[in-house]
Amino acid sequence: MSSSTSEPTHPDSLPLAPYQGAPDEAHFPGASGHGAAFGHESEMRRRITQAKRIVVKIGSSSLTDENFTVDPNKINRLVDAIQARMAADSDVIMVSSGAVAAGMGPLGLKVRPSDLATKQAAAAVGQVHLAHQWGLSFARYRRTIGQVLLTASDAANRVRARNAQRTIDQLRKMRAVPIVNENDTVATSEMRFGDNDRLAAIVSHLAAADACILLSDVDGLFDRNPADPGAKFISEVRDGNDLKGVVAGDGGAVGTGGMASKVSAARLAARGGVPVLLTSAESIGPALEDAQVGTVFDPRPERLSAWKFWALYAAESKGTLKLDEGAVEAIREGGKSLLPVGVTDVENNFERGQIVDLVGPEGEVVGRGEVNFGSDTLNEMKGKRTENLPPNQRRSVIHVDYLADYDIDP
Repeated sequence: MSSSTSEPTHPDSLPLAPYQGAPDEAHFPGASGHGAAFGHESEMRRRITQAKRIVVKIGSSSLTDENFTVDPNKINRLVDAIQARMAADSDVIMVSSGAVAAGMGPLGLKVRPSDLATKQAAAAVGQVHLAHQWGLSFARYRRTIGQVLLTASDAANRVRARNAQRTIDQLRKMRAVPIVNENDTVATSEMRFGDNDRLAAIVSHLAAADACILLSDVDGLFDRNPADPGAKFISEVRDGNDLKGVVAGDGGAVGTGGMASKVSAARLAARGGVPVLLTSAESIGPALEDAQVGTVFDPRPERLSAWKFWALYAAESKGTLKLDEGAVEAIREGGKSLLPVGVTDVENNFERGQIVDLVGPEGEVVGRGEVNFGSDTLNEMKGKRTENLPPNQRRSVIHVDYLADYDIDP
């Protein structure tokens, strides 16, 4: 993949025509870092390099400056790398943090707000500045962007999740660049993704991505604070055993997602079958060019269906079914529906067609499913054999096609 010595033009307005090719060749910017996080090769990294559809998540500190305003130079460098990857025949779907951080400077805020109303006000201002700068930067290559704002409640609702999926896919087909962010202006503390790392994992499944790249201000995963001279770099996470003894920190001054949230999101995407590369925004060039930098998280061998991933990790649970040991074993073995005889208790009020948690005898959550009966009816049915029920109740509580279990992961 060649690099160009010419600089792209700097337009002062957004494109008003469909993408017909870039006027200037983009190149992958080099990384200024070196050391343990660089120079890694593996089959999984080659898979990420060959991915045709990629989700790239970028953290707040990688988009704003010390004055809490959008940094055009940072964004231009990121866009150069993304355009270079797209020119190499990959679709890129972006998940951009930074709305609250970008709104702090224009509103005169010196520290990230802690109250919901001020956060939402900062996000309302910051979204405009951020989207405008993304648009101008991609306009250098005559690329149009499309902004997709989501809340956790959007993802939790199957119909709205499908609508978001269709929007992202249509933008991609029309050669626009989808830029996704949590809609902080309306999200509440009770219904949030928590951070955009988790949002990126969910978008990876909504968009049926082949790979997910999480970018922040760290080179990759270390077993402790990388500032510690004894910190050991972890190049690949194959399963939970590779994370034993790892101490991950929380978010920084302008963001909400620290290393702990990134590891959690990477494992979430990987559980669904999407390989993940975790590295710094400074290393976006090598990350997108050959993936020989940062930490890679191996996916499970078989990809979860879109419905199962949604039910397990995005849907809002409306209640709980407590199960006996036999029912738990049947769920974990797979291929069987949940019958009334295996239900020992019903918690909360819910209706037919809603998602509920499935809990074993020891209180462990073993899965989720879409119920065929409401809570009132299930309270009458629980623990009974099918032949002892009225004819209209002689069917499964949850059909196997609408039942998903959490893997027992090391």
